[in-house]
Amino acid sequence: MNQQIAAIKNTRTYLLAQLDTLSIDQLNEIPPGFNNNIVWNIGHMIAAQQGLCYVRSGNKTVVDDIFFQQYKPGTKPERSVTADEWNDIKNKLFSTIDQLQEDYTQKLFEGYTPFTSRYNVEIKHIDDALGFILFHEGLHAGVAVSLKKCITKP
Repeated sequence: MNQQIAAIKNTRTYLLAQLDTLSIDQLNEIPPGFNNNIVWNIGHMIAAQQGLCYVRSGNKTVVDDIFFQQYKPGTKPERSVTADEWNDIKNKLFSTIDQLQEDYTQKLFEGYTPFTSRYNVEIKHIDDALGFILFHEGLHAGVAVSLKKCITKP
């Protein structure tokens, strides 16, 4: 497995373990001072990976367009998700990485369109995108853990 993809999968595994004890209400809660919740941060990680890898290389996303539109950059939570929807998001967290590895091996991302991220990072090809995903997911994992601390205070 590609090292960067393996690191993304490991980060996601660690993050889900940190959230394991939270109820669906806690996962949907938006504490004062925040504009999103844990569910949105996890869904956003999936959507951003889809955009950075698939859309930027001229491919269709692995997730359906409704999911992608709900969690892509520039969005925020519009409603609470159900426990079934949360389970689907958790499944997508790993199925999309497994598919990414397969598609990477098959060289699906050869037609990558270079761009500069809003963080002023130049992303010229899929390997740059994978490195950026690690950075991006680290940011959102940190937010999710901060949200957890806010909603579980005694």
